Amino acid sequence: MKKSIPIFTALTLGLGIAAARAEQPTLKVCTAENEMPYSNQAGEGFENKLAQYVAEQLGRGLEAVTWKDPRYFIRDYLDKGLCDVVMGVDYGDTRLYTTVPYYRSGYVFISREQDELDLQNWNSDALQKAKRIAFIPGTPAETMLRAIGRYSDMFNYQQELVGFKSKRNQYIKYETEKLVNEVASGKAEIAVLWGPAAARYVKASSVPLTMTLIPDDNRRADGQKVGFHYSTAMGVRKGDTELLERLNRIIRKQQDDIAELLEAEGIPLLDEAETALSMN
Repeated sequence: MKKSIPIFTALTLGLGIAAARAEQPTLKVCTAENEMPYSNQAGEGFENKLAQYVAEQLGRGLEAVTWKDPRYFIRDYLDKGLCDVVMGVDYGDTRLYTTVPYYRSGYVFISREQDELDLQNWNSDALQKAKRIAFIPGTPAETMLRAIGRYSDMFNYQQELVGFKSKRNQYIKYETEKLVNEVASGKAEIAVLWGPAAARYVKASSVPLTMTLIPDDNRRADGQKVGFHYSTAMGVRKGDTELLERLNRIIRKQQDDIAELLEAEGIPLLDEAETALSMN
């Protein structure tokens, strides 16, 4: 009987801890149904992994709430209370409260190693000589292609890159993997893409590719700056300051673990401004 007492006590304590965790609400995270490499329903994206890590740090289970159309998920999911947290939003997005940034990255030039293209910035001769440049419309890449006079002669090729068109208001989607493969296959000499979106496919390519971070000193013809480096944060519903601060503490305390997860993806990381990290 004496030997059974500590066993019973340990079992009781274990059940107590399990019960306490069960009482914690799950962390409901808005994730895309099919927006790789960020997330998918199978949990294969790097934001899926980050969401799981954050939930564990909070001592909660993870509940993924998936959306299909990126244009409306904050309004239709987060604002309506269907989820609590959004991964991968622009730092300072006014539609929600954003945490301190958990990484900063930039757009990149992608080319084949064997081509040995000298791609340093938007003044590089390779951009004028390339017959095909893959990019996603509406991004800073389009703005600068217009500025250097290469947008119009890429228009027909651009239409070939459309990977998906939604029935709802004709939402057009470009698959980053497809654009990276355009370069790997030699169909395009250069791709200009957001580094975090392209890194996984550059890393996995059977044809060695070069990914060059684009400097953040670009300007349009009218002199207005065109940003190529951006900070990424997590977002919560406006008013949820308690969860916001808990997430901020995790980001500040676990920066090394988060960076390790992102570096494993191959994402090019930039130093974050101290002012951004010190803000709530």
